[in-house]
Amino acid sequence: MTLRSLTFVIGTGRSGSTALSRILNTHPDVLSLNEYLASVGDAAFPEGLMSGPEFWEALFRPTPYFANMIRSGLLMPEFLYTRSPGRYTAETTGVPALSLMVLPHLTDDPDGLLDEIRAAVVDWPDRPAAAHHEALFEFLGARLGRTAIVERSGYSTGWAPGLRAAFPYAKFVHLYRDGPDCALSMSRHTGYRTITLIREIKERTGIGSFSDLTEEQVRSLPPDLAPLLAERFDPALVRDRDFPLSRFGALWSELVIQGTEFLDGLPADQRMTLGYEDLLDAPREELTSLAAFVGVEPSPQWLDRACAHLDDSRRGSAGKQLTAAEFDELRRSCAPGTSALEGEPA
Repeated sequence: MTLRSLTFVIGTGRSGSTALSRILNTHPDVLSLNEYLASVGDAAFPEGLMSGPEFWEALFRPTPYFANMIRSGLLMPEFLYTRSPGRYTAETTGVPALSLMVLPHLTDDPDGLLDEIRAAVVDWPDRPAAAHHEALFEFLGARLGRTAIVERSGYSTGWAPGLRAAFPYAKFVHLYRDGPDCALSMSRHTGYRTITLIREIKERTGIGSFSDLTEEQVRSLPPDLAPLLAERFDPALVRDRDFPLSRFGALWSELVIQGTEFLDGLPADQRMTLGYEDLLDAPREELTSLAAFVGVEPSPQWLDRACAHLDDSRRGSAGKQLTAAEFDELRRSCAPGTSALEGEPA
C-alpha cells in the first residue's frame, strides 16, 4: 500500500512543533498525527509479520515511561488525555498509548475513536508492521475525511532512518529552532529533563535498551538515578535537579546534526527544512510552501487560522533571560548544531 501523501516532521522538539501540529490539524485535508511515534514507540515496529491483535496491543498498551511519569505526578503539557480524562486512568487501567496525545488531538471523544480503531484492527491479517501503520493511517484519514497524513513527534530525529526504511516514499520536514532558545526551553521541560536523566542511566550502565538492564546495574546507580526506574518515583528528582545548560545545548546539537545528515541523503523532492524563526517572520509564505510539499491547498482561511497559533513572545528568550556568561556558554554548546544547519541543503 502507498498512501497518497505521508509526511514526517522530525526535529528536536521544543521548536514550535506542537504549534505546527495544531496548525496542520486546522487544515481540512490534513490528518495531523500528534506525537504518534513518541506514543507507540519501538514496540509497534517489530521485525517480521505482525497480527492484527498484536498491532492493537502496540497501540493500546500504555507507553511505559509516560505511565511512570503520570503515576509520579510528573505531567507534560503534551499529555492531552490527562486534562480531560475518560474511562482510562494511570492508576487503574493505564492510559492507552494512542489515547494520551494522539487521539485527543483529533477528536473530543478519544475513547469512542479508540473503540472504533480496535473493532477494525483486531481483524486485520498478518503483515509487516509498516503495512499495519499504513492501514491505520488510511482508516483514520477515511474516518475523519482527511487525505494527507502528517506525523509529528518531538525528539524524533533518531527515528528518521527507520522511517525511511519502512516508508521509502514518505516525505520529511526537518523543523528546527534557534539553538540557545530551544536548549533553554528543553532545560525547563519535564520531558527533556527526564530524557537527560534516562540518557545518563544508559551511559552509566552501558545498555542500549532498558530491557537489557540487570539488577546489579540498577544497584550500581547513584541514589538520585536508580529510583527513576521504578513505576513511581519522587518527581522532585526531576523537577528540582540542577542541570548545566550546556547539556541541553549539546543535546540540541546532537539532534540537529542527526536531522541535517539524514536530510542530506534524501532526494530533493522528499525533503524540506523549516526554521521556526522563518515561520514567525513570514508565516504565510512558509506555510504555503509547507502545504505544497505536503500536498494540500493553502486556502486564505486556513492561513488566517494558522497565523493565530504562532507566538513570537519567546523569540530570543535565551539572550534575554540568561547572563552574558551563561548565554555564551550555551551558545558554544550549540555551535556544532548551528554549523550543521548552515550547511544544510535547501
